[in-house]
Amino acid sequence: MASSTVEDYLKRIYLEQQHAPQGLVAMGRLASGMGVVPGTATAMVKSLAESGLVEYEPRGGVRLSKGGERLALSVVRRHRLVELFLVRTLDMDWSEVHDEAEHLEHAISDKVLANIDKALGYPQFDPHGDPIPPATGRPVDPAWVNLLDCKPGQTARVARVLDQDAQFLQYIERRGLKPGVAVRVEQIDLLAEAVTVWIDGSEVLTLGMTAAGKILVEV
Repeated sequence: MASSTVEDYLKRIYLEQQHAPQGLVAMGRLASGMGVVPGTATAMVKSLAESGLVEYEPRGGVRLSKGGERLALSVVRRHRLVELFLVRTLDMDWSEVHDEAEHLEHAISDKVLANIDKALGYPQFDPHGDPIPPATGRPVDPAWVNLLDCKPGQTARVARVLDQDAQFLQYIERRGLKPGVAVRVEQIDLLAEAVTVWIDGSEVLTLGMTAAGKILVEV
């Protein structure tokens, strides 16, 4: 079995690959995501490459091998199912379950995870709207768009919040923008760097573009 450190690196590489050109993650970005110095990240990546879990290009970066991706998806699946279990079953706040799941994802057995999945009704998304990978294969990639890409007058449903920071999630909840909420884009002001939306047709809210850029919607 892979150690928790190996699992953490593979999961971070997988998440970074979603936004990396050709799926190649720069070592500096990986080190930053892991909270370590570049030399530490490079040493670990070389070890993972020797194990066949990643492909490492010294001046380019790192990407997962097929075996590494399978293991990374297994960790992501555990993490997101545990988050949903903590919210739905234990009634924990969605802003605090990420850190809890970071620990539990390494300890939970496949048998327990399968029972959690069944008890939750085989869900596709976690509390933040992140896709839950299936037991085999890759997760479905929904055709969601960034709130910033919507046009004035367009209606949509909040589908996913990309930032897992507790303070940001609490802010989103206070403003009534949790996944499932209907919104209508009223104005995108590039000069003021602000987006104005109607929430559920009853409340007007103005967001900064940085915050709006962390929200995906289903048009």
